[in-house]
Amino acid sequence: MIALVTGGNRGIGREVCAQLVAQGHTVLLAARSAAAAGKAAADVGAHPLQLDVTSPADVARVAAEIAERFGRLDVLVNNAAITYDTWQRASSADLDVVREAAETNLYGPWRLIQTLLPLLRASDHPRIVNVSSEAASLTNMGGGTPAYTATKVALNALTRMFAAELRNDGVLVNAICPGWVATDMGGPGGRPVADGAAGIVWAATLPDNGPTGGFFRDSRPLPW
Repeated sequence: MIALVTGGNRGIGREVCAQLVAQGHTVLLAARSAAAAGKAAADVGAHPLQLDVTSPADVARVAAEIAERFGRLDVLVNNAAITYDTWQRASSADLDVVREAAETNLYGPWRLIQTLLPLLRASDHPRIVNVSSEAASLTNMGGGTPAYTATKVALNALTRMFAAELRNDGVLVNAICPGWVATDMGGPGGRPVADGAAGIVWAATLPDNGPTGGFFRDSRPLPW
């Protein structure tokens, strides 16, 4: 299996890479910094890729590299995300901050899926995993973190749309909440990173009769 993980140089992304490598998969660890990607990939046994998901040129280059090296992509894990804006409220949010967050959290995954679709369709078992958050659940939503929350809600919507459009192609598309995990973004006090990553790996390695268009944490459905 050939898997691409964005934001793979630290936190949950790095652990997802490590767990997939441990299962015997070929993992392409992508990060904005080539140096960061190289170090993390060496640590976990993955292949480094320099990729800024907000850069159309980067995305096109990575697609060409994967096509040349492997001819297909089996799994895309859209993990890269920014701006957990605990200091903001929707009533007073800086919309420039929201727009910047959307470039990475929404348009980045959207662009990657569009560009990599031919390679995913070349796979016998294609999977797309969008790393989301329970903060994006409309059912339980409160206030706060407006840039992060709104962009993750939009990512959930994108998950539903692509799942419906790609169902007949056999591409399983799901959104995964890793839970509150002790990372640079999540802060101290969360659960172990390995536990949060496990649900993402579950979605990346689903059988062909697995779910699509779902929102899960620890392989159990979450309310939209």
